[in-house]
Amino acid sequence: MFARTERLLLRPIWPEDWRNLLAGIADERIICNLASAPWPYGEADARDFAAREQHARLPHFLLTRPGEQGQELIGCCGIDDQDGAVELGYWIARAHWGQGYATEAGRAVVGLARMLGHRRLAASHYVDNPASGRVLGKIGFRPTGKVRDRYSKARGRKVAAVQFALDLDGPDLGDQDGVMMRSAPDMNRRLAA
Repeated sequence: MFARTERLLLRPIWPEDWRNLLAGIADERIICNLASAPWPYGEADARDFAAREQHARLPHFLLTRPGEQGQELIGCCGIDDQDGAVELGYWIARAHWGQGYATEAGRAVVGLARMLGHRRLAASHYVDNPASGRVLGKIGFRPTGKVRDRYSKARGRKVAAVQFALDLDGPDLGDQDGVMMRSAPDMNRRLAA
């Protein structure tokens, strides 16, 4: 599955992406805000993540910005099962912080989650990362009023995390998101052209 936003192409992560993935994510300030990524993050971690099988109802995407020199890695965004809830997660390479890419990609993935028939999404951010909470608010998530301890593999301990939720049964926000969804065969034909 692929998605196109105003500035980004969201595409599957392929095994050969591991080097670019490693270059974008191997930053302690990024990793410490993710629950399951280790620090230090090395080649084996990037290779394992890039080789991870895609689940049809729980896609994750490499965020790229097409340009004259090819596709520039911006980050990753996707949904996954977390304790029985469908959870949105993302990271943006530090060189691209503060440019609205997380919001843009998050909106696209929310639209895809709705299209896939999910009814509710969860998300969270560690209390020492309020910027992620602002991104979630822009996407449409609302705080649940709960803060729970969540393990951070990189930090090696539990850290307080603010809980968010988004009901997808409401009005379709897809039109305002500027997202064009394409099937893999259709997008492969467009990329080859």
